[in-house]
Amino acid sequence: MFEKIKEKYKNSEYKMLIARVIDKYNYCLTKNKITYTDFLNLTEKTIIENILNTEKVKNKVFFGGNEENDRNVLFFYPDKIDENMLKKNYEKILSVIRIKLPDNVVYEHREYLSGIMKLGIRREKFGDIIITDFGADIIVLDEICDTLINDLKSLTRFKKSEIKRCSINEVSQKIQEFQEIYITVSSLRLDGFVSEIVKTSRSKAIEIINGGRVYLNYINEYKTDKKINENDIINIRDNEKYVLDSIETGNWEYINTVYHRYQYEFKDIVGYNKVLPLIGKKIFQQLSLNKIINVNKLESFLNTISKNYNC
Repeated sequence: MFEKIKEKYKNSEYKMLIARVIDKYNYCLTKNKITYTDFLNLTEKTIIENILNTEKVKNKVFFGGNEENDRNVLFFYPDKIDENMLKKNYEKILSVIRIKLPDNVVYEHREYLSGIMKLGIRREKFGDIIITDFGADIIVLDEICDTLINDLKSLTRFKKSEIKRCSINEVSQKIQEFQEIYITVSSLRLDGFVSEIVKTSRSKAIEIINGGRVYLNYINEYKTDKKINENDIINIRDNEKYVLDSIETGNWEYINTVYHRYQYEFKDIVGYNKVLPLIGKKIFQQLSLNKIINVNKLESFLNTISKNYNC
């Protein structure tokens, strides 16, 4: 078991991680005990989850405190217990360090992260840092909890803060904040989306992808022409995470028919800004509509478009 996987990833940067996970799984089987990994980031989780599913491994759970968390610990459990029994062990393995800041003091995520890293704690030993109204909850492996609390108290930025241990069951909920944005692309290629997201040229977007800075569904993607589908998740280093909620495409043949039918009535037009939000820049350019003079004709044209074209 796992021999083909080991061969496939023998030259991968994730080779050692995969080996450690396999060791944890085998130990669970041979000792009949619960085993667990350090915290895995989203890319590591995706790779490991795909491997375990390929090998049809059961009795596994990814958990990081909340369902929405980005970093998770992988648990293996023997057949003699079920998942509900496993959950009762979470408190023994994971803990929460709660930092309550003084009044009028506000820190961002990076200030908590840099403080912990300054103490020499490896990133895989703690999970998500959840920003709250009072400060932050930091999810950690229980084995480092007490030591980390004492070390945090030594940092100048937390001198006046209240820092205590909490149960993993008391962790604050992570609030996912989304901002809805609309972009127009000429095709469903990855480089087109990257170009629009970071507001750069197509050639620069290709450089970004080739440089290994783009992740598609948490896996490094180097194919610039990779087709993007609904619900795909695009991560670009130094940028936010982008979830493709929906794709709206048009009937080009119909649009061109409408244009040719009206082109002689739409001579030198003034409604560019009115047309643009409705049919999009790319479509507008494709139709070569630069100006519209007759407002009534413009309204008729837009009504025809909106009824027959999914804008």
